[in-house]
Amino acid sequence: MKNTFLTFILLMLSAVGFSQESAFKSGEYFKFQVSYGFINAGIATLELKETTYNGKKVYHAKGEGYTTGVSKAFFKVKDDYQSYFDKTTGQPYRFIRKINEGGYTKNQEGFINYTNNTVLLKDYKAKTEKTYNVHSEIQDVISAFYYLRNQDKLKSIKTGETIQIDMFFDDETFKFKLKFMGYEKIKTKFGTVNTMKFRPYVMSGRVFKEQESLTMWVSNDENRIPLKIQASLLVGSLKAELIQYKNLKTNLKVIE
Repeated sequence: MKNTFLTFILLMLSAVGFSQESAFKSGEYFKFQVSYGFINAGIATLELKETTYNGKKVYHAKGEGYTTGVSKAFFKVKDDYQSYFDKTTGQPYRFIRKINEGGYTKNQEGFINYTNNTVLLKDYKAKTEKTYNVHSEIQDVISAFYYLRNQDKLKSIKTGETIQIDMFFDDETFKFKLKFMGYEKIKTKFGTVNTMKFRPYVMSGRVFKEQESLTMWVSNDENRIPLKIQASLLVGSLKAELIQYKNLKTNLKVIE
């Protein structure tokens, strides 16, 4: 499970142009229960606030993940992901990735410069700095979640169609791609909800069984919030379910 806990959650949350009508607002908060098989493995949270960065109005999103109970004894996790992104365009300016997953650690901070389209990545663990070339549409793993919730294509997407963005993660830019599988009603802690079902493409062979080992369900309403995520791993299965939310822009539509 090395390097899969909150990273897994955040990459899957990113499955959903920045429209003028935002799907979220400052103060939004999510809490997920993460399970490995029948074991409650941990908690992941994501919170959004307004702030300023270099004189610009931005959102500051902070994601945290940690193991709980018996899982904490044999695989301790403590993850911290943050992003500062533009309130109007959704472009990220700064991101933080500070993780400890069973002894696998990273402590990085990135600064995106849109004048010359570069990312200055500071690695505090390795005590290095390196500049990478990117483009103006790049996203980090947290900003992508909010950026894609406002994706105009979601309003008219058809079953079998795909969405793709470029994301800077783990010292490189990669193409994050997912397929829309259709609409489905699912039972949640909050009641039955109409959802959009997606299947992100992942790399098979290291952690996941196949390229299409992941499935996620997003509310089919103005909020487009992630409700459930499932993954088939090489060993066992991983699941995350939304158990608490606060300050949605509009009320979650529960049908029964």
